[in-house]
Amino acid sequence: MNSRSELASWQCLVRHAAEMEKCHLNDLFAADPARFDKFSLKLPQLLLDYSKNLVTQETISGLITLAKDCEVEQWRDKMFAGEKINMTENRAVLHTALRNRSGNELIVDGENITKTIDAQLDKMEHFVNQVREGKWKGYSGKRITDIVNIGVGGSNLGPQMVTEALKHYSDNSVRVHYVSNVDGAQIAEVLRPLDPASVLFVISSKTFTTTETITNANTAKSWLTSASFNQDAVKHHFVAVTANVENAVKFGINADNIFSMWDWVGGRFSLWSAIGLPIALDMGFDKFIELLEGAHQMDRHFCETPLEHNAPVILALLSLWNTTFLGSQSQAILPYDQTLHMLAAYLQQAEMESNGKSVNWHGEEINYQSVPSIWGGLGIDGQHAFYQYLHQSKNVIPADFIGSVESSTPIGGHHDTLMSNFFAQTEALMSGVNEKHVREDLKAKGRSPAYIDQLAPHKVHQGNRPTNTILLDRIDPHNLGGLIALYEQKIFVQGIILQVCSFDQWGVELGKGLAAKIHQELKQDGEIAKHDSSTYNLIKYYKQTRYNK
Repeated sequence: MNSRSELASWQCLVRHAAEMEKCHLNDLFAADPARFDKFSLKLPQLLLDYSKNLVTQETISGLITLAKDCEVEQWRDKMFAGEKINMTENRAVLHTALRNRSGNELIVDGENITKTIDAQLDKMEHFVNQVREGKWKGYSGKRITDIVNIGVGGSNLGPQMVTEALKHYSDNSVRVHYVSNVDGAQIAEVLRPLDPASVLFVISSKTFTTTETITNANTAKSWLTSASFNQDAVKHHFVAVTANVENAVKFGINADNIFSMWDWVGGRFSLWSAIGLPIALDMGFDKFIELLEGAHQMDRHFCETPLEHNAPVILALLSLWNTTFLGSQSQAILPYDQTLHMLAAYLQQAEMESNGKSVNWHGEEINYQSVPSIWGGLGIDGQHAFYQYLHQSKNVIPADFIGSVESSTPIGGHHDTLMSNFFAQTEALMSGVNEKHVREDLKAKGRSPAYIDQLAPHKVHQGNRPTNTILLDRIDPHNLGGLIALYEQKIFVQGIILQVCSFDQWGVELGKGLAAKIHQELKQDGEIAKHDSSTYNLIKYYKQTRYNK
């Protein structure tokens, strides 16, 4: 099969990249006063400025041509139509259907899944209202005051990121907690202050076999039944979100209290489903619907807007340009809003689990760099931690700066101080400061020639560091839904152009399988199974130290 790198449009971009590497962003801005107007997009819920990337109109035109050569629009239409584009698992990819607010029917394998989704939303709404209004009672007749979501990966990161981001919309009808780590320290810390008679557990596991989740669920069940002296208490205090109803019922959960998942929803894209129950429980079902509506609006933009003005497409092409053609190895996600403190971790999973692959659709090794490693953190904290690396290291790290015009918690003077740093950092990363200006500045401050000679090289910033700026009007359910969908569709476009399978995660499965085998070895006496010498001796040391004291 032909590699993407053999396309004429790809080869043209390779040659163009060699020329653009000689340019500096300062010169591009100096040459074109209208650069911002040409390289920014205004959507209803956000502004995207990508003018601080090492691109020209020729660059963008070349990238759009590549996207068309890779049939991005056709693959987009296949995804929304429910075709089975998850080719290694022969599944449709329809997290977008979960937030489709048009009401149009969508037939998958003979079933109108729009109707199926609406039925689950109705079930969620009824359940959420029952809990929030105090009508759902625990085993002793007490109302539910605390929700503990037990899941891992997409069953945890998405809901937790959203509830943290929208905490200011919660009316505290219930308090929501999350347990994802199988390290017993986390669940012990969460449960310690809670009253078993007032806790509701949401067990989120597509298969209801995930080791970490089931281990934590069993611990929670033991904690509850030890306090209640009643196995039937499980029916009053546990609900499940799963595709495996049989396993959930065996666990003790009432079949009526099981919410559906489907094989056409990947875990890392599932917060729009009943996996989002903690979101709705925390702030009310109406706010959950607003989240869906914001994402649906972004989906419509993605489907209806020409590629050159299409925000998810532009973000995907810029990532491809910076990584595959200009050689960057990682990308930073830098939100300047305390509410978004989990966004980098969420996007890290979404992009790296989706497109961190090294073979194409046909199982052949790709001969180009795929997605960057994703990392980051809150902007102000980062400025006093890792921004030194962004400004002056030998590695160029493209970064997405994400902020809001209005603060979710307005306190006099704070937001302007925050945003002055937001704007200053992208300018500094782009412009830098050369040695001439450093020397002039030090001289103006009365420094001696010897001091200037010593210090000047250390104060030089090369600049020319690419950034995107995403500016939301405010962090609210609607706009957050749009922001998440923006990145989800960006990831989809990346996968199509890179020709990798974005909706499987076989690398994760390998580690799970090995862990299950080693777990049995840790529990039993006798010989350790065959491993490499390092793993063998680590297991041996662990068992001897733990059990032979």
